[in-house]
Amino acid sequence: MFTGIIETIGKVVALQSEAGNLHITVASAISKELKVDQSVSHNGVCLTVVQCNSDTHTLTAIAETLRKSNIGALKEGDEINLERCMVMNGRLDGHIVQGHVDQVASCISVIEENGSWIYQFEYTPSTENIIVEKGSICVNGISLTAFDVFDDVFKVAIIPYTFEHTNLKYISSEKTVNLEFDVIGKYVARLVAMK
Repeated sequence: MFTGIIETIGKVVALQSEAGNLHITVASAISKELKVDQSVSHNGVCLTVVQCNSDTHTLTAIAETLRKSNIGALKEGDEINLERCMVMNGRLDGHIVQGHVDQVASCISVIEENGSWIYQFEYTPSTENIIVEKGSICVNGISLTAFDVFDDVFKVAIIPYTFEHTNLKYISSEKTVNLEFDVIGKYVARLVAMK
């Protein structure tokens, strides 16, 4: 489980396809502290570390992950948001994030507003994946508050710290991001649908 507060940015240094899987090697400031079998959020996707070195770690994304996320679109040199699992006795600074990406969204606009940025994203609506005005949404692993929410679009406002310390600064029109909808909202939507 994660909080959506990005710990650091890693850089993709190697990609290797094997059958339907993709092995991704990432260089980061936290790679030396990781261990094999540890879960780490990569752009909001919970992936298991399968190999560690002094300055890199490797993980494997399976076909299901590649279908539902933007992980398969990564290229060598891309920067990726990283967060280790939350500590149970720590503060929950973001919101409850499972690392289970529901779908991708396309960026349709980025507007700089004198020191902050407004991003608008478009996604395929679903009765299970819902966003509410001023509700939580996880974008590329980042816990954000949604506003101007409609059936298939929403906006988020980005402060300078988040812009500089995540890979949002590289997201422009037509690029895709990973979305994880609020887990409580998903359970409520499922219960309502069962009635």
